[in-house]
Amino acid sequence: VQLQASGGGSVQAGGSLRLSCAASGPDFDYYGMAWFRQAPGKDREFVASIAWSGVHQHYADSVKGRFTISRDTDKNIMYLQMNNLKPEDTAVYYCGADWGTVTAETPWRDYDYWGRGTQVTVAS
Repeated sequence: VQLQASGGGSVQAGGSLRLSCAASGPDFDYYGMAWFRQAPGKDREFVASIAWSGVHQHYADSVKGRFTISRDTDKNIMYLQMNNLKPEDTAVYYCGADWGTVTAETPWRDYDYWGRGTQVTVAS
């Protein structure tokens, strides 16, 4: 499985961005997917995850009500709609895939595949 993240950019606080993660490879439907982010000097942190079925979703408390994760299994693309962005959302965002079930507690080191990050910068 190969992952390609895109959609990052620079916005003002309160603005919106939509990140995409395009996946290629076999058995994509059986992978749980997630977004993580990493700010300078900080560890990679969980943002949101979605089950292979798309039914079960988990969010970090810091983004609940503002971010929405989704996936299109026909197109093999995962999305992260980010609304009401805050300066503290500034980070490099990474998409990951892990065979089977993923939750908010799944450590980022357990993920099987990662895409290259995409930078999100939110100005105050």
